[in-house]
Amino acid sequence: MRHARGMKRRLLFAAVALTCIVGCRSVRAAERDPVGHWQGSLQGMVRLVLHVERRDDGSLAGTLDSPDQGAMGLRLDSLAFAGDSLRCSLHAAGGGYAARMNATGDTLHGTWSQLGQSMPLVLARTSAPAEPVRTQRIVPPYPYDTLAVAFENPRAPGVTLAGTLTVPRGKGPFPAAILITGSGGQDRDETVFAHRPFRVLADHLTRNGIAVLRLDDRGVGGSTGKQAGAASGDFAGDIVAGVDWLAKRPDIAAKRIGLVGHSEGGLIAPLVTTQRKAIAFVVLLAGPGLRGDSLMILQNMAVRRPYVSGEDALAREIAEVRAAYAAVRSGDSTAVLAAVRRLVDAQLGSMGGAAAGVDREGLVTSAFRQIWSPWFRYFLVHDPAPDLQRIRCPVLAINGDKDIQVVAKENLAGLEKALRAGGNKDITLLTLPGLNHLFQTCRTCTMGEYGQIEETLAPAALELISTWIRKRTGLEKR
Repeated sequence: MRHARGMKRRLLFAAVALTCIVGCRSVRAAERDPVGHWQGSLQGMVRLVLHVERRDDGSLAGTLDSPDQGAMGLRLDSLAFAGDSLRCSLHAAGGGYAARMNATGDTLHGTWSQLGQSMPLVLARTSAPAEPVRTQRIVPPYPYDTLAVAFENPRAPGVTLAGTLTVPRGKGPFPAAILITGSGGQDRDETVFAHRPFRVLADHLTRNGIAVLRLDDRGVGGSTGKQAGAASGDFAGDIVAGVDWLAKRPDIAAKRIGLVGHSEGGLIAPLVTTQRKAIAFVVLLAGPGLRGDSLMILQNMAVRRPYVSGEDALAREIAEVRAAYAAVRSGDSTAVLAAVRRLVDAQLGSMGGAAAGVDREGLVTSAFRQIWSPWFRYFLVHDPAPDLQRIRCPVLAINGDKDIQVVAKENLAGLEKALRAGGNKDITLLTLPGLNHLFQTCRTCTMGEYGQIEETLAPAALELISTWIRKRTGLEKR
């Protein structure tokens, strides 16, 4: 399930073509100067900040931030201002922004277009763009030791993994947890929408006597290697390398190393246990309990329901989603492309008049690239049940009851069925009320709300995880 990294890691503007200039009355160029900071929000949800500076030669340069998505300082490839019109481009995003400045020089009025669907974007001049409020910021000094670490994955040439190890102070060796990120290329803090959930979780666990290793995914941050062409099985190999590296440290109890996986990380963790039998515990945070296509059907239904006109329209869309997934399983790329075209047409039909002017072919191309990628093809056909059945160590599996990416009821039922079929005698499965896929306390509980919520991880979830691990590793009586 692609984070809201689709969100591993997909910026809202990652595939946009920004076009169109919105008109406003013309005034003399001398009254205009774009140098400074400009901030606005896309559909009231995701902030964008444009920074414009003037070089010594008089030319303009700039960067673009998406603070809520953790993307900062993206260097613009071009930036020009003439009369009252500003244009900029960002090749990595496949587009740019075009706008006109108002008469007083304090507002830019333009249009943001994503995959052919245009959205207005107004940027207002600001002296210091405010950082989003996050109530669980983790800052030094820490009551534990923090180490920057790096090691190679010997089974994957060219992959060196970088991360942070936090170790409690006092007499060791200590039990340890390796945190495994969700889908897409994520950093060691699993940064999304200016939230750093793995930093918050690592801090909480280490304060409770548990060492924590968190890693940049391969090809992200300080880790080398490539995301392209890799799938969950490859990422499992990276975590196995982390287990082996931790087990050699004198401050870590080699027989008390466990795994904590979020979303796709909860699919990777069982894969790791099949390669390292000494894993002491597994925590699945919205980890998949169903085959990928079944899980994605439930996700599509939950995510799309608010945006279609009735259950009949939703049923038509879901029928096309099923057909597209079936085509992927067949391995026929031509059939997949045809199925994607039908799916896009069904979704555009659900939009009614709002679909006018949408770039249908752009949507088809984008959707085909995603669904036919090695990662998606692996995820879609992978059944976690056999790996779950082989887990012999204690397992904690939790879901938020408001999760629309990994729907709790069906997912936990799948996890329980597989774990019990394997004969595991120590499993704990819980649905946490009022929490979304990121384990935040939510209100509307849509994906668009992730960045608006100030809380990063619900305290109840943190306490549940740490208490359970402490009991399974001998730090606390059960």
